[in-house]
Amino acid sequence: MAYAYDTNNIFARILRGEIPCRKVMETEHTLAFHDIAPQAPVHVLVIPKGAYVNADHFALEASDAEIADYTRTIGKICQELGIRPGDGGQGYRLIANSGEAGIQEVPHLHFHILGGRVLGRMLKQAD
Repeated sequence: MAYAYDTNNIFARILRGEIPCRKVMETEHTLAFHDIAPQAPVHVLVIPKGAYVNADHFALEASDAEIADYTRTIGKICQELGIRPGDGGQGYRLIANSGEAGIQEVPHLHFHILGGRVLGRMLKQAD
């Protein structure tokens, strides 16, 4: 399946420097920044610098270097923010929405790292 990437989505514009962000970390292939409408005390968005629409697009088409950098950056962010359970943090939630049914609002792969409080159940069981 071919994905059509919208070069004018908000994250593409952030990557081009057209829209500012509160940067948390930047690497060769990844940018992380604070969400402008945080849903938890810690709410960071992590995006690849490449033009990937969602997680499956990234997993199937990104280079090994991009995938490794993106994944390791998420780990480093969790460590630096003190939310990793193994380091005494309470834990975190990692969310990536995809497509219409997944309620993806921006057509550029992005993971939300949420933490800093108990987040409750993610989904409720259907009746």
